[in-house]
Order: sequence, then structure tokens, then C-alpha cells
Amino acid sequence: MPNFDKILFATDFSESSGHAFTYALTLAKQFNSRLTIMHVINEPVDLRGFYVPHVSFENLEKEIEEGAQKMMNTFITQNIAGFANYETAIVTGVPWEEIMKRAETDGSSCIVLGTQGRSGIDHLLFGSTAERVVRKAHCPVVTVRLP
Repeated sequence: MPNFDKILFATDFSESSGHAFTYALTLAKQFNSRLTIMHVINEPVDLRGFYVPHVSFENLEKEIEEGAQKMMNTFITQNIAGFANYETAIVTGVPWEEIMKRAETDGSSCIVLGTQGRSGIDHLLFGSTAERVVRKAHCPVVTVRLP
């Protein structure tokens, strides 16, 4: 019998992520799992290369982190009523890499994420976070598309 004691849910706060969260929360409740709700701030382009003073770059990073924290708080408020066995994590980096790192570190038994359904040249150039996680994950990955 598979053990779903630790579920990692990755969100980009999109509608697709919100929809996928219902699956993560249902699994967490069903299996009495510890749920980690993670957001990865996409590593920003190094603006110092464009001669922006260092202090402005640090302020920008701080504002981005504060914005992400506010979005996480809103997400939790709107979606997690009646469930307490969770933690949140906000990190900066390449989303699929950070999701993989966290899953490894936590020993996650399952990863849940929404799919954005990228297509065309965008998908060709960047691939999708979900696709990379599915290919590289050591544990089962549940991907959820918007209906």
C-alpha cells in the first residue's frame, strides 16, 4: 500500500494551480498527510547587468518576496479552511529544480501540480515545469489540467 504521508504541492497562484490544489488537499485529508504548499519565485534576470544600482536590485528582490508572501497568505486564506497539517515554503530559483530539491529533502511521497498547457514556440523553448517534474521525480506526480 503506497504511503502518502508527505505531499508537496507547487503553486504559481494561477487558476490552474488553484484547481490542482483541490486534489492536493483532498489527498492530504484522505491520507492524513503533511501538506507542503510551495511557491517558486522564478529566478529574476540579473538586473545589475543593466547598470541598475545594487541597492535597487535588492529592493526589487525584497518587494518580489513580499508580494509572493502576500499571495501565499491570500491563497491559504481562500483555500485551506479546516485543515491544519500544512506548511508553506517560498523559494527563489528555477521552478522545476526547486520543486525537485524540496521533494528530495522532504522525502515527499507525492507531488501535485497544475499544468499550464503551454503550446507552440513557448513550450518548445522553455518546456513546462510539470513535464520536467514528471520526468525527473523520484515519487508519483499528479498533474491536474483545468477542465
